[in-house]
Amino acid sequence: MDKYPDQKRAVQFLYPPIEPFDQRMLDVGQGHRVYFEQSGNPDGIPVIVCHGGPGGGSSPAMRRYFDPQVYRVILFDQRGCGRSRPYASCESNTTWHLVEDMEAIRRTLGIEKWILFGGSWGATLALVYSQSHPGRVTHIVLRGVFLMTQTELDWFYSGGAGRFWPETWARFISLVPEDERDDIIAAYHRRLFSGNRSEEIRFGRAWSAWENALASIASNGVSGEPPSEYARAFARLENHYFMNKGFLDFDGQILANMSLISHIPGKIIQGRYDMICPPQAAWRLSELWPNADLVMVRDAGHALSEPGISKELVRAMDSIAEEDLE
Repeated sequence: MDKYPDQKRAVQFLYPPIEPFDQRMLDVGQGHRVYFEQSGNPDGIPVIVCHGGPGGGSSPAMRRYFDPQVYRVILFDQRGCGRSRPYASCESNTTWHLVEDMEAIRRTLGIEKWILFGGSWGATLALVYSQSHPGRVTHIVLRGVFLMTQTELDWFYSGGAGRFWPETWARFISLVPEDERDDIIAAYHRRLFSGNRSEEIRFGRAWSAWENALASIASNGVSGEPPSEYARAFARLENHYFMNKGFLDFDGQILANMSLISHIPGKIIQGRYDMICPPQAAWRLSELWPNADLVMVRDAGHALSEPGISKELVRAMDSIAEEDLE
């Protein structure tokens, strides 16, 4: 979810809006069709954007972090969300399906190598793709690092973040009976997949509101109510992935496999006061990644649209462009 109160202030650091020159639906199998688009320079440096969630979908604002004269920008909606179809489907929808979908897009476009750009869950997906296909990646640019570990899930869904936002946490868990609050992810899973649409929407909105409320450093702990179908899809997909621990083989897999991509240049932009994905994950990642630069943004939380985050991401992409022109 990426509609935060500081969006207008972030615009000053972004490139002007651009329209895609190519939009397609790609049949990736198992009944899924994935939307992707291209914008910017058709002959430019290819960069693929991995959106957050899982289930968040891409947005036109994501094109604006890249110089359109330099970059060939590829956005795609992961299975089950955005313009991909079937909408809100969790069937045949795992991290490994998404990695192969990215490969299908790369092959379809005839791209040999590309830059990966992703934040939050998008950072997870970018890292897993890179570790699966290191020969296809030239640079990795990450924001608000999430490594899909149990520690991170516990922080956000077992009361860690709730200690900073007790009133918001209380609203989030109030929908669940007290005897189920020892596992909030599982409790919400039962309601999000109950088959009762009105219940799924109600719990989808609550799930989405909890995350959205903590995204910005300027938050007052209350978020606007998201559209019902979007909230249901977002919550179902995110919960589906979290129930299955991201479909990784073991806890801590990404850090354990960093030797596979330690040679790839990386840039990590992390909000110092990120309540959704605390800075420890970004720091641990940087310790195992000698070719990565870590920037801790002082007055920033989690949101892509926060001014300090936007500024550093544009700066990172501009610096890569300058390296390429040298």
